This record gives sequence, structure tokens and C-alpha cells, in this order.
Amino acid sequence: MLIDTHAHMYDSRFADDLDTVLERARDAGVREIYLPAVDVESVRLALNLCARFDNLRAMAAIHPTYVLEAADDDFDNIIQLCETPQVVAVGECGLDYYWDEYYDKRQPDFFARHIRLSEETGLPLIIHLRDKRHHYNAHRDAVRILERELPPFDDGRARGIFHCFTGPDWLPEAAAKLGFLLGVGGAVTFKNSGVADMLRDVPLRQIVLETDAPYMTPVPYRGRRNEPARVKLVAEKIAEIYSCTVAEVAEITSATARRLFYPDSV
Repeated sequence: MLIDTHAHMYDSRFADDLDTVLERARDAGVREIYLPAVDVESVRLALNLCARFDNLRAMAAIHPTYVLEAADDDFDNIIQLCETPQVVAVGECGLDYYWDEYYDKRQPDFFARHIRLSEETGLPLIIHLRDKRHHYNAHRDAVRILERELPPFDDGRARGIFHCFTGPDWLPEAAAKLGFLLGVGGAVTFKNSGVADMLRDVPLRQIVLETDAPYMTPVPYRGRRNEPARVKLVAEKIAEIYSCTVAEVAEITSATARRLFYPDSV
């Protein structure tokens, strides 16, 4: 059993063959797929898909690159949508400095709002962080905001996921201290990403699998549309890193994901 903890299945690139894509995922052993939001409309699209397919789960949040266009009413809608039973996480939210580090001063404020919403609802927090290559200001700022907004981590229950882990090398330890997991996707298969080396000292139980479909397609399919079935390629690479079987990776990472999203049922 595999779980894809991050896939944008409502994306228009899946409009023509979604049923086939989900069938391929089932054939690859993918049991559940979690759909992160980027804005209010994407939450509603995700909920519509959840009504059609019983193995999909929705999230609710405003992506940091969408906060420039977002109004307070939009965040109020996110709060209301988090009351929907099919919404199982607050995400994806965070900081994105890739285009311009200070293009929108509201990013930190919206991120803090999402952190507080996660705490108030008890839903896990799914964090997006992006910087220019080899710059980690978004990561440093995010850790500072999390340390400021969150109470001390002392109950052992995971709080969320740092999605699309690609570094820096100090983030796994910082994430663990805050109670967060690492979402590992296609980048782990990229030759020069450095992700494999950074994971060698990270406990396998701190990792969950993701695709970020239709983005971040793993080798050997880079340049093509990504899809949940390819989370198996991520699992195979992680099995190589940890010198274990793909079945062990699937079992451990899926159990970790279930504990995060459904802590009362595990």
C-alpha cells in the first residue's frame, strides 16, 4: 500500500483522463491520494472529486503565491471549508520567495493565520517553501514563524509536513524539533538534487511520500506530466537509500501518513 500525500488532481491537465490516471494509481498500489489546495476554488474542485472517488482526500488553504490576490473573505472561506469532513488538512500554505523575496509582505501574515487555523482545528499543516536556488531565506523565516506561533512540541504527535523536501540540510532536524514530517517526491530521483544524501541520517519514520502531480516528475519521466502512480518510483529510490525493500518503505511511510491525517483511528 502506498499513499500519495500531495497531488493536485483537480488540475486541468487531468481533465481528459482522470479516471485512467486514478486506475493506474490503483494498479501501482496507491491506496489514498491527498489533494492540497491553492485557493478557495481549488478546495471546492477537490471536494467535488472526493465526492466521486472514495480514495481522495481534500485540504484547504491559500498557497503563498496566491495571497497577493486573496482577500480576508477568502481566508474566512478557508476557515469554513475546514469544517467539511472531507477536508483533512490545512494546506498547502507557507512562503514562496522564488519570484521575488519581498513581492508580497502578506505572505508571513497569511502563513501565521494558517498555522493558527491548524492548531484551532487540530488538522495537520502542509507547508510549501520555495526559494531561489541555494537561498534558504523562506525556510529560515518559516521556522522562525512556526517557533513563534506554535506551543512547545511535547506530545509526540506529528503536526504536519514540510512538503517537497529539497533541503537545506539543517531542515530535517529543525522539522523534527517542531514535530513535522518531510514530504519526499520526485526530486529524490534527480541526479544533482542532493536529496538522497540529505536523507541518509533522517529516520524513515519522519518521511511520507508524495508526487506533487502534475509537477516534480521523477526520473525517468522528467519533462512529462506527473501522476500518483509514479509515487512508486519515489518509494523505490527511498528503498535504495535505506537499504530496505519497497514493501517496507510503503508500510512505514503509509503508517506515518495515516497517523498524521487520522491520529484517532490508528
